[in-house]
Amino acid sequence: MTVLDYCSVRDVTEQLAAPLSAEDQTVQSMPDVSPTKWHRAHTTWFFETFVLRDHVPGYRHYDERWTYLFNSYYEGEGDRHPRPLRGMLSRPALDEILAWRGHVDEALTRALPGLAPVALALVELGLNHEQQHQELMLMDMLATFAANPLLPAAWAADARIAAAAAPAPAWIEGREGIAAIGHDGGGFAFDCEGPRHRVFLQRHRLGARLVTNGEWLQFIADGGYAEPRLWLADGWEWVRRERIEAPLYWLRRDGGWQRFGLDGVGELVAAEPVCHVSYYEADAFARWAGARLPTEAEWEAAAAAHDPRGGNQLDAAGPVRAQAALPAVADDFQLFGDVWEWTGSAYLPYPGFAAAEGTVGEYNGKFMCSQMVLRGGSCATPRGHVRASYRNFFYPHQRWMFSGLRLAKDL
Repeated sequence: MTVLDYCSVRDVTEQLAAPLSAEDQTVQSMPDVSPTKWHRAHTTWFFETFVLRDHVPGYRHYDERWTYLFNSYYEGEGDRHPRPLRGMLSRPALDEILAWRGHVDEALTRALPGLAPVALALVELGLNHEQQHQELMLMDMLATFAANPLLPAAWAADARIAAAAAPAPAWIEGREGIAAIGHDGGGFAFDCEGPRHRVFLQRHRLGARLVTNGEWLQFIADGGYAEPRLWLADGWEWVRRERIEAPLYWLRRDGGWQRFGLDGVGELVAAEPVCHVSYYEADAFARWAGARLPTEAEWEAAAAAHDPRGGNQLDAAGPVRAQAALPAVADDFQLFGDVWEWTGSAYLPYPGFAAAEGTVGEYNGKFMCSQMVLRGGSCATPRGHVRASYRNFFYPHQRWMFSGLRLAKDL
């Protein structure tokens, strides 16, 4: 863990926020979303609270009032400002938050060479935590701009990979028998990724690529959103209550569909992976296609031999594509990057799981209820952040993240 590592991650946050005005960074479009200003403050709060306060003698809070404002969900750190009201925090102003970030960065980089191993581990956790918030920032920016009637763009559309048609559907046979999944202990991982343990895999096959927009258009045309037999009971209730008829950010215009992204309104490219669908939608589509969603064990067993840094992921040098394009390498199966892949697995503890000691132990374990696992990262995930054992998780109805799917079948 070096000063360069720390500064590199923190700088990506600033790059992502650069196109936004102070007003853009303050508003909150729904309770699930947090303002960009809040993300920049909360990640700073994490380093100040868990590293500087607890492990650097003599350090004093920049402003103790802000500990209440920018704690997210850590009960061990006391009361906090309600999540649905984060958009009401017009004060402290953005320039005050930036001054605080600078203060914490200076203090931490000065202290970093002398930190004890336990503190260095917290810095590493904090950097991975900030990378998660970088993706959340992009998700939340998109949701906020989509709520604006002007449908503004954060940046200009980039050159997109041309793809006249997606490769024909194909299948790869999955591993059968006993397999080991979970983090193997080498390098960083979140606590929920372990312990490594054995599972038994039945004969199955996985789709050799992600489901595309073109295939989703067929699902819509075939009445997929209007056929209750395709849907879980909760999903059908959700579809009817929310009047869902297409993935999030699809716009019906001039008798057809367009999509909205961080680069504004654009063409819906049939060959691209479908994005911004809920677990309910993914499960219904799989049923319509005569298939199912992979389990997380099936997915991880297939992904273990592939490079987690490959595929379409977020690079510091450029903006995320609002919708992923097909990868240049035809045989990588799109296992990493592009879109997070819904699995059919509930987010539950692995055998022998134990949360980390202290308040940071609240990070993952307490959310192991009523959520589903997604795998593989997305076009908004910082490159190098994910690995085969990485477990993301969301509630079944949520879809403002960059989420899609691949299919699986039993053999």
